[in-house]
Amino acid sequence: MSILARYMARAWLRMLALCLGSFLSVYLVLDMMDKIPRFVRAGGAAGDMAAFFLLKIPEMIGQTAPFSILMATLLTLGFLSRSNEITAMRSSGISLGRIALPLVMLGVLASLLLLGNAEFVVPRCYEQMERVERVAIRKQGSNAVFKRNNIWFRSDSMILQAQLFDPPARMLKGVIVWNLDATLNPVSRIDAERAEYRNGTWTLHNLEIKDFSRGRGYLSTRASAMDSTLNLRIDDLKVLDNNADNLSFRKLREYAASLKNGGYPAHRYLAMMHAKLAVPCAAFVMVILGIPFAMRNSRSGGIALGIGASIAIGFAYFVAHAVLMSYGRSGVLPPLLAAWGANLLFAAGGIWLTMSRKE
Repeated sequence: MSILARYMARAWLRMLALCLGSFLSVYLVLDMMDKIPRFVRAGGAAGDMAAFFLLKIPEMIGQTAPFSILMATLLTLGFLSRSNEITAMRSSGISLGRIALPLVMLGVLASLLLLGNAEFVVPRCYEQMERVERVAIRKQGSNAVFKRNNIWFRSDSMILQAQLFDPPARMLKGVIVWNLDATLNPVSRIDAERAEYRNGTWTLHNLEIKDFSRGRGYLSTRASAMDSTLNLRIDDLKVLDNNADNLSFRKLREYAASLKNGGYPAHRYLAMMHAKLAVPCAAFVMVILGIPFAMRNSRSGGIALGIGASIAIGFAYFVAHAVLMSYGRSGVLPPLLAAWGANLLFAAGGIWLTMSRKE
């Protein structure tokens, strides 16, 4: 590695550490101000609260890193421009491509690290964080689990299995309910097309009841609707649905495939699956966009411009990605296009700025 590459890399990494540390600190303080009073009212211990926030740091890094990388790129080149170091490099015959190459390589490395963080670190930390919050802090025992292809729930002598939870409709789809005796042998099985939550009660629709109490075989009866005594709260299922945002790419792929095989729409989970790869790559896109933008404004570069441009570009990226993802989750756009659309648009913008720049 040349002296110039090491110098550019050190300057960028120092600025990235400052930006990322600042954003993480603000994020952490705001989150603590929101959650600590509720944890204290729930009787949580200080050690459990500290463990909760420590386990949340990988998720915070994944959310703030692309924005921090954009700001670090703009500020690094802005400071070098104000001190005329960029001008000195160009006067020595060094091309802009060579000046920017270390930052591009660091952007690729950052994307790979964020991808590993999202795939391996965040899911495990999130699972432990949820356990700390629900069990250690809030003293809540949850019988509901979101595991691979199905939702499972046990309530006294009943076990429920469902393929999908639709939060807006407050509905479970592909429902199977087992009734067990004292020795955990099945007494009956109910297969229902869906279960709707209304007025504190789960109502099963289009169901078939199989009664095993006769000994050999079973007696089958059908009904259009029937109320169930399941003690399953809708808030528990909302937690399971939110947990899907922190599943790994592999788990989301397995769950989406299971839903498709069962005949259910999987647009939401396919879009989230592709976003697991697209969001970490936003770090590289931010470098590609930040370099030509900073070079274009080299004469007026500095802290104010760097921060202002970072906020504007970061906000635009967030809005574009959120809009496209909403279309992808609802099935209006293909999930692959919805997840990668913002990256493609902003990368194209960075390439256009680079090609249209006058030397």
